[in-house]
Amino acid sequence: MPDNNKLAFPDDFLWGSATAAYQIEGGVCEGGRGASIWDNFCKHPGNIDDGTDGAVAADHYHRWPEDVGLMNEIGLQAYRFSLAWPRIFPLGDGEPNAAGLDFYDQLIDALLAHGIEPCPTLFHWDLPQALQDRGGWADRRTVEAFARYAETVAARFGDRVTRWFTHNEPNVHAFNGHLLGNHAPGLQDVSIYLSTAHHLNLSHGLAVNAIRSQASGARVGLVTHQALFEALTDTDADQQAAAFSDMAFNGLFLDPIMTGQYPEAIRPMLDAASVNATDEDMAVIATPTDFLGVNHYTRYWTRHDPESETGASIIPEHRVTGAGYTDMGWEIYPQGMYRVLMRLWQDYGKPLLITENGGAFADNLVVEDGRSAVHDSERIDLLDSYLRAVHRAVQAGCDIRGYFVWTTLDNFEWAEGLQKRFGLIHVDYATQQRTLKDSARWYAEVIARNGLSASS
Repeated sequence: MPDNNKLAFPDDFLWGSATAAYQIEGGVCEGGRGASIWDNFCKHPGNIDDGTDGAVAADHYHRWPEDVGLMNEIGLQAYRFSLAWPRIFPLGDGEPNAAGLDFYDQLIDALLAHGIEPCPTLFHWDLPQALQDRGGWADRRTVEAFARYAETVAARFGDRVTRWFTHNEPNVHAFNGHLLGNHAPGLQDVSIYLSTAHHLNLSHGLAVNAIRSQASGARVGLVTHQALFEALTDTDADQQAAAFSDMAFNGLFLDPIMTGQYPEAIRPMLDAASVNATDEDMAVIATPTDFLGVNHYTRYWTRHDPESETGASIIPEHRVTGAGYTDMGWEIYPQGMYRVLMRLWQDYGKPLLITENGGAFADNLVVEDGRSAVHDSERIDLLDSYLRAVHRAVQAGCDIRGYFVWTTLDNFEWAEGLQKRFGLIHVDYATQQRTLKDSARWYAEVIARNGLSASS
């Protein structure tokens, strides 16, 4: 009999959580790992708000058995994590590092032993510094190195891994790292941004083919940050600014990958930046994927800015009356999740996985009856509201295959450092003690029921 007291998800819906190597692993000088651009970026004063780095972070490199045990306690069915490229290829290319491959062998085997599907992402922003030193993603040799890296890890892990992600949020990595300059490698150049975007797209297509060549039955996709751009006013200028932002941030990546063509309005900019997007490149970029990963958190208010090189600016300080906000200053707007999912399904018709969604809050660790606890009701409310939007999209016909909370455990939140907490699991960075938050126990119930209570 159907349970009328819950909002049920499809029977084969996949419930998981996600992390990234530089944000949790630590051990940056251990096991033969090479330096990454984030190791270098964090060394420069002012780049990280609280002056911290990922040298230790959540110390997952040493504490992964405990972490996998906690994932099992939550009841996770899948775990999306990233492979650290510099841990496997310390210089980005050449001979692979046996110790790095061994580390991920152990992690994958432990996940499988607990019934958790390992879902690796090949690149989550930690480019080997040696590749950056010769041009990074603006240099086509990095594309070739990425393809060899993809082939290597698929050959090693493909007997146990079936679901692969090539890139995590290539649009954010390109935009923040090469145009805004507030992420590694800290560049601010439109031409480099555009060449980086093209090479990330091309490397994705090459990696899809490389993975399939080595791993029989592999299912491959990528993860993009699907930003929702809203015009600050209803003026034509602001409406055009929002549309351009959407094209330059979302369309610059998804359009070529899904349709084989860059947005028409962006092509003159690519030409001006001397981006050589050949027909052969475009065919590789459009290599069919099996699914699309969707990261979504909030919406961005946009206005016309005549002083900006692009003619558009995001207004992060804009506040909506009556709306809730996370510790990141992000508006809690679950309707945005529904809108993004519906648009992607209608535009591309590709099966979708929500690969990141969550919120940072000022979690307070308390001790009650001798036990540590974190009562993060705000996070529970956020996750519940966004999952209701996901359920609504499923009911409207979207082919949505799963949902991954960001994030499994508190970690190094890039330019914000260690001060912003997104995790289901609290990490005391002084002791590395782990504590399941109330949200972890709530999520365990969601997974067990494969659904939400009918009333919020």
